[in-house]
Amino acid sequence: MSHIDDVTDYLLALQNRICAALEQLDGKARFACDAWERPGGGGGESRIMTNGAVFEQAGVGFSRVFGDQMPASATKSRPELAGKHFQAVGVSLVLHPDNPYVPTTHANLRFFTAGERRPVWWFGGGFDLTPYYPFHEDVLHWHRTAKAACDPHGDDLYPRYKEWCDNYFYLKHRDETRGVGGLFFDDVNEQGFDKSFAFLQSVGDSFMRGYKPIVEKRRAHPYGDRQRNFQLYRRGRYVEFNLLYDRGTLFGLQSGGRTESILMSLPPQVRWTYNWHPEPGSAEENLYRDYLRPRDWLGAPDG
Repeated sequence: MSHIDDVTDYLLALQNRICAALEQLDGKARFACDAWERPGGGGGESRIMTNGAVFEQAGVGFSRVFGDQMPASATKSRPELAGKHFQAVGVSLVLHPDNPYVPTTHANLRFFTAGERRPVWWFGGGFDLTPYYPFHEDVLHWHRTAKAACDPHGDDLYPRYKEWCDNYFYLKHRDETRGVGGLFFDDVNEQGFDKSFAFLQSVGDSFMRGYKPIVEKRRAHPYGDRQRNFQLYRRGRYVEFNLLYDRGTLFGLQSGGRTESILMSLPPQVRWTYNWHPEPGSAEENLYRDYLRPRDWLGAPDG
């Protein structure tokens, strides 16, 4: 088999495993499967779960696409690949829980090849966490899980990819991070295919280990209209980032991907409030003051 076939097999299995784990975690809803084809070549399957006991909306999508022209979003940092034939395979997920005390989360794993005679290939992806009412122990658990996924593959990977995540998921026009970060990496190929692929699998296999315990702790936390309205307001930041900055969204749209599947990351309900500011001393201010900025979480004291 080719490299892309190996990665495809892993990512399809990962999609199945994550969906099964999320259905078990939710306990009520099930994923609806929607297979699609891309007119320019390739296709995929989007899986959507709505109105669950935990998840208001959860999307886990797989795609494998190819074409004769690399989209502009993929060649911005690699102009030498413009006009090259490409193949791309990936899994992307976004989970929007109902309870404001359960964080939204995102993960993406992908593999690209470009060119036909001497193809250039690389891995990319990562995951991040977007809490509305953060618990410090949850943030520490999330980053410890991320570090544990990286450490067997290089001591420098977690700090490097954690910083890249902080910089990438940053809303310049708001001067704040989208959440508390995690990992973000791209152009991974320097250690050869086998080691690079092993790192991707380590990240993919760690995602539910990071997220599931947080959901189990917070899913029954009581909340009211204030917390729900704040969650909907903060979801607006998620929309802003995905539509203004997200490279995966741009790649999908520029490559002629299926719009419904590309935009499944958007929350089912959201609100904007003009010139809103948190009350001094409130739980909402705590998010802005202590969590929406890059921090060395694993160097910070507990509590």
